[in-house]
Amino acid sequence: MAERSFKSEVAKLRLGAGKEFRGEGILAVTKALLQAGVSYVSGYQGAPISHLVDVLADADDVLRELGIRFEASANEAAAAAALAASINYPLRGAATFKSTVGTNVASDALANLASSGVTGGALIIVGEDYGEGSSIMQERSHAFAMKSQIWLLDPRPNLPSIVRAVEAGFELSEASNTPVMLELRIRACHVYGSFVARDNARAAFTLKDALENPARDVNRIVLPPASYLQEREKVEKRWPAAVRFIEQHKLNETFKGDADDIGIVMQGGMYNTVLRSLEILGLADVFGASRVPLYVLNVTYPLIDAELVGFCAGKKAVLIIEEGQPEFIEQAVNTILRRADVTTRVEGKGVLPMAGEYTGAVIKEGLRKFIAAYRPDLLGNGIAVAALVGQDDRVAKARQSVAGHVHGRPPSFCTGCPERPIFAAMKLVERELGPHHVSCDIGCHLFSILPPFNLGNSTMGYGLGGAGASAFNAAGGKRAIALVGDGGFWHNGLASSVGNAVFNKSDNVLIVVDNGYAAATGGQDVPSSAADNAMRATKNPIEKAVRGVGVDWVRTITRTYDVGRMRDVLKEALTTAVKGPKVIIAQSECMLNKERRVRPLMRKRLQGGERVVRERFGVDPDTCTGDHSCIRLSGCPSLTLAPNPDPLRREPVTKVVNSCVGCGLCGEVAHAAVLCPSFYRASIIANPTAWDRLKHKVRSAVIGALQRRIDARLAAA
Repeated sequence: MAERSFKSEVAKLRLGAGKEFRGEGILAVTKALLQAGVSYVSGYQGAPISHLVDVLADADDVLRELGIRFEASANEAAAAAALAASINYPLRGAATFKSTVGTNVASDALANLASSGVTGGALIIVGEDYGEGSSIMQERSHAFAMKSQIWLLDPRPNLPSIVRAVEAGFELSEASNTPVMLELRIRACHVYGSFVARDNARAAFTLKDALENPARDVNRIVLPPASYLQEREKVEKRWPAAVRFIEQHKLNETFKGDADDIGIVMQGGMYNTVLRSLEILGLADVFGASRVPLYVLNVTYPLIDAELVGFCAGKKAVLIIEEGQPEFIEQAVNTILRRADVTTRVEGKGVLPMAGEYTGAVIKEGLRKFIAAYRPDLLGNGIAVAALVGQDDRVAKARQSVAGHVHGRPPSFCTGCPERPIFAAMKLVERELGPHHVSCDIGCHLFSILPPFNLGNSTMGYGLGGAGASAFNAAGGKRAIALVGDGGFWHNGLASSVGNAVFNKSDNVLIVVDNGYAAATGGQDVPSSAADNAMRATKNPIEKAVRGVGVDWVRTITRTYDVGRMRDVLKEALTTAVKGPKVIIAQSECMLNKERRVRPLMRKRLQGGERVVRERFGVDPDTCTGDHSCIRLSGCPSLTLAPNPDPLRREPVTKVVNSCVGCGLCGEVAHAAVLCPSFYRASIIANPTAWDRLKHKVRSAVIGALQRRIDARLAAA
């Protein structure tokens, strides 16, 4: 169950030639794939590209009608390896995943693909997860494209440009026998707009044709001496072919301006932000007309020498707007211009930050510095410059004043998350056995490194939690604890963390957080998901897989909210005399997905007049001592502070707000940690039965009588 369904939107994918297609960027990418006659698509979810995989899954009927094979791959390496179908056959194929972590996982397959070369078009659509909205290390795809000589497209972030890039990407791939990478930033994936659709195209040469007529070319297999010939072919044949295609089809764009003694060279993905910044500076209008000439690199690798020389010649200076570091494009432009004896000054990271996301404010300031240095008259003889500097100073002061009053809000687990009790149990064990080295993994459970749990020493990659602790196996020492989610387990962890631990006789403890989905990437199903899935094989137990690779000590906890049970099993794993890897499988359904699944069912039952019970928890303010250990040990967002009703006590009491989903963790923690009896559970009944009403009347009568006795006793005193 993905976090968002596109069942209603996928109907637009059937639009024919001349019709207006309106929608989100990822829908436009899917439509472009269909228009381009793609034969197969593979992919692994992960922001910002997750929804593209979800769209493809929801569009299964449309894909089947066109004979397209779609696979939700086990990992990015599997997705990239599927592109091998395009090496020997005129089959267009696409793979999609998040970059750079996904590109790293897929690097072996992509490097072999790039060396072999392709016959049919091969397009790798990567979500460029760089900048403030990213959750990964800050790296770019550009270096990988250069390393393997995969041509890199970075289209302007509007739907017509994105659609053109997808279709031209296949053509460029076939013209140069080289795979092509198309990068889309987070905002480009979700930008809304429209374009004129074309008819969907069914591939003339099908997957069935390939199977019935197998082709083999030993020169396309990466094995010496063919691999040496492939390297020469990249330089002598494929590169020149790519340059010719890019020039002839004008994939890069030039926009003229009257201030033609300066210019701006930018990545295509930066175009919208640059235009907006120029507009603020009074140098462009809302329709995109710029006074400063622009050269937009919709293809950032390879660069086209003739186009760059033609744009830069005769100018005093050009500004290279290249997000991230190192400054690959800036270095290349300098080299190209110097070889051509063009003396134009090249500015880039000198006026723009070396690293970090190029937001509107960042680009505006860089443009201001560049123009002030080479054409200050465009900024009103310094008047506008001074005004902008003053404005930036005011903004900085405002931010500083706000920073002193607004508390930091680090990311944390959702309300009711079944992973939170695992870490509450770990903190309880820490009280008894002391701290342990904890090797973390990618996924929601990585939030455990932040308050209130403050657990975790490192994280090395998706599914590598156990492998990240492999060095910590010292005789007589404490056992290290490692974590892996069910998504990471099936992605890479079964071999790299579990199998590796068995083979090397590790004595550590691995906790597999089994919440039923690849929750961190949007709630997609995994092989161990409990839900029925018509398109995928689910209900494959993790315990069976773990025992299958040789783990003997395995414990499965079917309800993580039982903090006492979690604590006891973890303590047993850390202290048992049994040698070898110890695996704890901690199961409970992701609360977000559970709510998405259950709420529509509850709504339907309510509308049908059926009895519906919702569980909620609360804190008795008269009993609460104001110790707040419950908050420190569970960290639930539903727990907050409230004024103490006792006028003689100053400490605020704990309060459960209405976002509570009734998971019961707060009460479980209070019980397991022997905290306090102030938590209570309330059952909210909609459409109560006659029996419910009778019980309520009896309870109200008994409680009322007891309350009146207390009131009378207090009055007499």
